[in-house]
Amino acid sequence: MREDTADYRALFLSGVPMMDTRAPVEYAKGAFPNTVNLPLMSDAERERVGTCYKQRGQQAAIALGHQLVAGDTKAARIAAWADFAQRHPEGYLYCARGGLRSQIVQEWLKAEAGIAYPRVHDGYKAMRTFLIDETERAVKECDFVLIGGLTGTGKTDVLAALPNALDLEGHAHHRGSAFGKHATPQPTQIDFENRLAIDIVRKRASGHEQFVLEDEGRAVGSCSVPHTLIVGMGQYPIVWLEDDFDARVDRILRDYIVGLHAEFAALHGEAAFDPFADRLRQSLHNIATRLGGDRHRQLLGLMDDALARQRETGEVDLHRAWIARMLADYYDPMYAYQREARRARIEFTGQAGAVADYLRHRAGRT
Repeated sequence: MREDTADYRALFLSGVPMMDTRAPVEYAKGAFPNTVNLPLMSDAERERVGTCYKQRGQQAAIALGHQLVAGDTKAARIAAWADFAQRHPEGYLYCARGGLRSQIVQEWLKAEAGIAYPRVHDGYKAMRTFLIDETERAVKECDFVLIGGLTGTGKTDVLAALPNALDLEGHAHHRGSAFGKHATPQPTQIDFENRLAIDIVRKRASGHEQFVLEDEGRAVGSCSVPHTLIVGMGQYPIVWLEDDFDARVDRILRDYIVGLHAEFAALHGEAAFDPFADRLRQSLHNIATRLGGDRHRQLLGLMDDALARQRETGEVDLHRAWIARMLADYYDPMYAYQREARRARIEFTGQAGAVADYLRHRAGRT
């Protein structure tokens, strides 16, 4: 049998599949990539055992747990664990703290299915603490630089071309603006932090000690950037990305209209257009107060005309009208103010190719 492990770094570097034996409600609050929730107890069973523990102590709680997870229920869960172990012989199992639940799963797998399967010492809590510490350590030890720029200049495209980029929007599954929601939900806050930390661990293991980030606010959609990183982002140098106005409109049309509609189509098929249109209108409504009543009504009228044309013919060019107005009247003035406030920290300005080359060269100097 492979040994149990406390080498959390190796687990995240290898990306081995792991079996999470916590209850579904625990898993839903936060988990790691490449894990599968195969709980020892359901949420209801865990709640009953927890109440018993508080009222009657550990031995009574253990006895109740064995009573609840017995017979066909026990057989079905062991079969699911055995299937996972057979499909992922290199994997591990864990529970919340590496205690009783993971020990029981490990023992039952061995006794009932003949499978010796290793577990993670101290479980989810220890792995989570390791990742939090790694993010904080990177902020203290590494060099960071930000990419700034007006909306639609392609900051995400530049990040994708750099091996030392940390894509906050990618990890948060959100494009970072009022129109930034995807068709599918964002991760939980804990999942976002875990994904970011694992990315940092892997990139540092590959030799990167300088990271490039987009110049974000405190939150990317519903996900808050870790506090230590936000503090640093208020001081890091900035590289400013530029592009011409028409190219920015084209890029926003590609990502926020064509791309978003494709996401909804993948989920809803022929019924995709209504939820897609509702999402656009709701995104505009969310900033109505900041736009002002007249401007909001004008933009909504242009958007409705474009949506009507798109529904009828599939043609998307009419969206350019409201996108251009939104950039010129709303986003550009806001970003111009932010650029002026950050002027002293801007160390390079250029279009995508020049910015990417500069950042590669900069990383080579550290």
